[in-house]
Amino acid sequence: MSRVFAVISAIGADRVGIVDELSGLISEAGGNVEESKMAVLGGDFSVMMLISLEQKALESLLSRIGEMEKGLGLKVGITPTKETALRADGRPYSLETVSLDGRGILHAVSAILHHHGVNIEELETSTEGAPLTGAPLFRLRASIVLGAGVHVAALRSELEALENARELDISLTPLVPSRD
Repeated sequence: MSRVFAVISAIGADRVGIVDELSGLISEAGGNVEESKMAVLGGDFSVMMLISLEQKALESLLSRIGEMEKGLGLKVGITPTKETALRADGRPYSLETVSLDGRGILHAVSAILHHHGVNIEELETSTEGAPLTGAPLFRLRASIVLGAGVHVAALRSELEALENARELDISLTPLVPSRD
């Protein structure tokens, strides 16, 4: 039998044991966690997992969402999807931004990426206190893929204009595989 893929998302009050309980339910169903992202945001725990399992097991999990939510104390969603495809048509880059926290930074950066047709594959933001002063710093880290038609110089130029206008520190770095 061929395996199918699904994304499980769950959110709810943080407590010890959530990962064990959720991964246990997936394992008991014959599923495997292929990829996952988990974080505590505010007082809530959130998780997204790409799982693989047999079609009948997926159907069983889908029919048991209410039971899972009650047992885990989380709001759970299960969405069938496809296996993650390796992108051979793009150039991977890392994008990082650090600045004093301010409204709209994520939107300003993502708007430029969208304008240039850049795909955001992974993105994480955080706010933390600056060393010495304790002033709130905003940090953005993203893994992006530039398609064949994206002109790096034009993208850099727009990011530099944003950097100057908003007093940001933006770094765009190509991710080149090591030569072992």
